[in-house]
Amino acid sequence: MSTLSLSAPAPLRRVLGEPRVVIGAGLLLLLVALAVFAPWLAPHGPNEQDLLSTLLPPAWAPGGDRAFPLGTDALGQCVLSRLIYSTRVTVIIALTAPLGAALLGCTLALVAGYRGGRIEWAILRMVDLWMSFPAIVLALVLMVALSPGLLNVIVAIILVDWTRFCRVIRADVVVLRRKDYVAAARITGASHWQVVMKDIVPGILPTLISLISLEMGISVVAESILSFVGMSVEPNVPTWGVMIADGLKSVFSSPWGLIAPVLCTVLTVLATTCLGDGLRRTTDPRLFNRSGS
Repeated sequence: MSTLSLSAPAPLRRVLGEPRVVIGAGLLLLLVALAVFAPWLAPHGPNEQDLLSTLLPPAWAPGGDRAFPLGTDALGQCVLSRLIYSTRVTVIIALTAPLGAALLGCTLALVAGYRGGRIEWAILRMVDLWMSFPAIVLALVLMVALSPGLLNVIVAIILVDWTRFCRVIRADVVVLRRKDYVAAARITGASHWQVVMKDIVPGILPTLISLISLEMGISVVAESILSFVGMSVEPNVPTWGVMIADGLKSVFSSPWGLIAPVLCTVLTVLATTCLGDGLRRTTDPRLFNRSGS
């Protein structure tokens, strides 16, 4: 029993010992905490206006006000408060859209890679056709058809990005399908469902985890672009994309209103990239065995 208890945490220790995982997961947990505790952390309401305090610089700059730590925008709204409340949309998008895209894309990838033949040909042609459209243009077209709203943004991102999962995972499934242990499982009488769930799915998990982590950053950027052009959530809901669009209007007189949301977006993408790369290195046996872990 003691031997098992000591050996069981080994994969977890390997993951937690990777600096990329720690940095990426730490930043993302901070983002989640900001979203959950936004009403208590934000000094003002996200849409609270003070028309006598417009375009204020940060509190540490000349002319700043301690009541507005990062200054205000053209409507006198607190930049810090809007940044904090915007994390709510970011977290929802980052957690739901990648999972939806992974579910749809992986399901089709498993069918195509395992069954092969005409089914595989049809799915791959559909992927090629779907990917022939620029992703952001396709997302904008979908948002025009669906109308703005948080749920519709999630649906649009799923319908645009499922092809990325399908193409990559299908390649892994084809390789795994040809392994000897898969053939042995079929010879012993295992059903196709059992082979897929017990032999194929565990083999694609490292790639899937990495793709989901990277897709989180892609989803955040996609939502920012949609909200930048006014095709995301409702106008009264603060998002980083809306803040970037508003900050561009007064970039020369008050640049911090633009710098702050751009910096938050970049840090979020870097966090998801670090997390995805770290998880891939610590969960894929081909990589951590090669490095001698």
